[in-house]
Amino acid sequence: MRNALDHAALDAALDHVHRAGMPGLFAEVRAGDRVWRGAAGVADVATGRPVTADMRHRVGSVTKTFTAVAVLRLVESGRVDLDAPIGRHLPELVPGERGEAITVRMLLDHTSGLAEYLPYAYPSLKAFPVLAETGPESLDDLRHTRFDPVELIGMGVAAPPVGVPGGGPGVYSNTNYLLLGRLLERLTGTTAERYITRHVIEPAGLRDTAFPDGPHVEGPHARLYEAWFGMIDPPRDYSVYDMSWVGPSASLISTVADLNRFYRLLLAGEIVAPESLERMRRTVPVVSQEGKVIAYGLGLHPMEAPGQEVFWGHGGTVWGGGTLAMARADGERQMAVAVNLQRWNRLDDSGRPQPHPIDEALAKLYHLAMYG
Repeated sequence: MRNALDHAALDAALDHVHRAGMPGLFAEVRAGDRVWRGAAGVADVATGRPVTADMRHRVGSVTKTFTAVAVLRLVESGRVDLDAPIGRHLPELVPGERGEAITVRMLLDHTSGLAEYLPYAYPSLKAFPVLAETGPESLDDLRHTRFDPVELIGMGVAAPPVGVPGGGPGVYSNTNYLLLGRLLERLTGTTAERYITRHVIEPAGLRDTAFPDGPHVEGPHARLYEAWFGMIDPPRDYSVYDMSWVGPSASLISTVADLNRFYRLLLAGEIVAPESLERMRRTVPVVSQEGKVIAYGLGLHPMEAPGQEVFWGHGGTVWGGGTLAMARADGERQMAVAVNLQRWNRLDDSGRPQPHPIDEALAKLYHLAMYG
């Protein structure tokens, strides 16, 4: 059956990820009006407290879809043009010829050529993405640092360009979405976080989704364990962290149920107009932070298996936490999965992440959740 849910198989797949080495994970899968929720493992390795499917979680770059939706709502109201130069709105942040060449659309789909600011904000990551030459020291040093988004944007703009504006493939960069956050602020007179909350989160009825107002995750949540490719052993808890280092690019807190509701409404055309949704799903090739070329739209990217239907959504990571939320194009089947360990792959002699049993177990869970 097209929308059948095998609860026993999903329970087993979730448990397999835990047994492969994931401390804890939880998920929700929806198929039509049928819902499965599950959890496996622990939220706290010290106490053995179990994870539950209703926990709140830092969802990382899933935030980008919310920010993109907010920008598109302004496009629909005529307050900004997707092909307008960003220098027209933020000349002090992207000055001169680059400001005239880079458009709002290029920020949304990562074809601006602007570099990632992360290696410049975190000194021990200065060699990123050459992983073997990085280290985790900055993760501790900057745990309670309050970053200024303008300074972070400045780092990305001042760094050597990673491409020509509008050229391909694009390169995934959080600098793009911090700029979109400043654009929202400039156009609306309020912070990006407040605007997204009032015009995206609240109208969608997402009761457990919010931007953090401090370093803590409010409500029931799991601790988040970062391994940094085996350089932190045992993995360290980073669940208490000032998220100003990513802001409207990746700081959102949500639940798997809320994420499924959000993407279901989005793909049903209930959050943005059909023409906006069509623009969001028009993809270009983009080099991900893992060095892979992926298809990327405006805050959305597709996933599909050979011969199978396309799913749309976004993934995200923060220090210690990861999330993937995907919905079938018709919105009738959905998956949201949250994990509380990141960068579990150790590096080989050439500095490349080695395969880990967690990778295969997660891939099997995703495939079962999306295709049955």
